[in-house]
Amino acid sequence: MYKRISFERLGISRSSGSNETKPNASNMKMMIAVALTLVAVASAVPVADTREEVRRVYVEPIKIVRSESSQQPAGDYVFSFETANGITREENGQLKEVLDEENKPQTVVAVRGAYSYTDNDGKIETINYYADETGFHAEGPSIPTVAPSRR
Repeated sequence: MYKRISFERLGISRSSGSNETKPNASNMKMMIAVALTLVAVASAVPVADTREEVRRVYVEPIKIVRSESSQQPAGDYVFSFETANGITREENGQLKEVLDEENKPQTVVAVRGAYSYTDNDGKIETINYYADETGFHAEGPSIPTVAPSRR
C-alpha cells in the first residue's frame, strides 16, 4: 500500500501484473504546459542595451536644423540638409544624354554631392561623390583607394 500511495502522489500508475510505471496523461500535459509557459516568459523578457549612444538614437530623434530642396520640371534637382548633431548633405542631379551599348541615346541622371559627419575620433569627415553612366564614385579619407599595380 505504501508503494501505491507514493506512485499515485507522483501521478504514476502501475498496471496490474507489471513492474513498469507509466506517467499519468494529465501530469504530462501539465509538464508540457509549464515548459511552454517558461519559454514564452523567457522570450518576452526585453534585452536592455546599456550603451548610451544606442539608447539616445531610439529615444531622442536627431533634429533637422536646415532642409532645402528644389526640383525642376525637366528633372534636375538640388537638395541639402543639416542635422543638430552636425551631419550635412548636399546633392544636385542633372539629366544627361548618353549612348548605350547599341549607340542609342539614353537619358540618365548625373549626380554630384557631398556629406559630412563627425567620426568616432571627433574629427569631421567629408565624402565627395558623383554618379553617372560610369557608376558611383566616392572620395574621402575613409574611402580606400586602389594602389597602382606593379608589373
